[in-house]
Amino acid sequence: MTLAVRKILWPLLAAGCALSLSAVAQPLRLSASLNTDVGTVASQVDGRTVDYIVALVNSEPVTNNEVRQRLLRIEQQMTQQGTALPPRDELAQRVLELLVSERAQLQDAAELGLSVDDAALAQAEQALAAQNQLGLEAFRQRIVAQGMDLNRFRNELRSQLLLRKVRDRETERVRVNNAEIDRHIEELNARNPEGGETLLRHVLIKVPESVDAETAQSAQAKAQSVAARARSGEDFAALAREVSDAPEGATGGSFGWRTASQLPTLFVQSTKGLPVGGVSEPFRSPAGWHVLKVDDRRQSVAPELMVVKTRTSHILLRVGPQLSQEAAIARLADMREKVIKGQATFESLARQFSQDGSASQGGDLGWVAPGQFVPEFEAVMDRLSPGELSQPTVSRFGVHLIRLDNREQVAMTTEQQREAVRNVLRDQKAEEALQIWAQNVRARAYVEFRDPPRP
Repeated sequence: MTLAVRKILWPLLAAGCALSLSAVAQPLRLSASLNTDVGTVASQVDGRTVDYIVALVNSEPVTNNEVRQRLLRIEQQMTQQGTALPPRDELAQRVLELLVSERAQLQDAAELGLSVDDAALAQAEQALAAQNQLGLEAFRQRIVAQGMDLNRFRNELRSQLLLRKVRDRETERVRVNNAEIDRHIEELNARNPEGGETLLRHVLIKVPESVDAETAQSAQAKAQSVAARARSGEDFAALAREVSDAPEGATGGSFGWRTASQLPTLFVQSTKGLPVGGVSEPFRSPAGWHVLKVDDRRQSVAPELMVVKTRTSHILLRVGPQLSQEAAIARLADMREKVIKGQATFESLARQFSQDGSASQGGDLGWVAPGQFVPEFEAVMDRLSPGELSQPTVSRFGVHLIRLDNREQVAMTTEQQREAVRNVLRDQKAEEALQIWAQNVRARAYVEFRDPPRP
């Protein structure tokens, strides 16, 4: 992959302009969406092409080269995402309208007295460098090496930060009330096709395919005895451990929580209408005789109210005067090889070398929900499979060797559900507010289109 700076996407706000491409119409979020291909940026300007003004926005020019530069970034991004490209002239016109809208929004920000100071710009550069697994100097060197002027890069970054700032100002007044949250949760649960979940215990008395009548009757009688003993108050889990031929019998016969679609049809039919604590009549399947007990029932959670939790471990080496980033990467690469070859355990290396508070636990960071780690760490972690080791990963804290231990989908707590729904509803309202604001800013601007862009 020749992409040097993978995570610098210049976000495109589609509101108020003709560019309506889902792959690129994203509000700017520094944590994950300031991305572009600097290799593409560096090759955008063909020195043989004479630049000229394609539009004036309140007397401020938009040039053909600006259109070409943004167009190349968008085309590459759409290609990477597998999005079909429209005709180039048509896309160029959309990009021009996008740039006109952005220019008007930047002018609006200036009129409001908004600005981005050098400290904020430096912090954004540092974050981008970390997201791209590079130190700040290496990040800048890579930009320059690929032919892009560093000052121009910083000016464009400042503009994007200012766009985010003025857009944030327009959305900070958005509010979501509790009634809206309650209504949305009810709608999500009402649309949930599964409806509910059942906690079952199971006893199986196997009956071979070719069996004489006496053996078949004996198996049926045994199943009837299990049902009778369970109804008389005996512990069903103990009965399962005693007589069940099913694999889960050794652990008390529990299936865990299951939706109807996750259970055999016979099981669903045999427990339909049973109360919690109820025991089914024995019933026959090709495998043998079954007895079921309903341990509990609950309303299943809508998929939108589930969260994927991750358990991960890491080894952290902090970069400083005593250890360069390159040396830390090399050391962690060596540790990775040792773990893969069985020459050392991850836990022992973490206890010996990690410079994080988790070192004493063998690097274990416990179970976490999305968003609890910095983006550059979490992005790598999310691509791992259980048991897999990452390559050495640079973050703002140092260099990490990450191991994904486990991943599971669980229902959010009530508080988490409400917060998640609040965020969804707020994003929807914010998008609507941004569209109205962007349309108004564009309508107020005096725009003079000149020669069409030549991409």
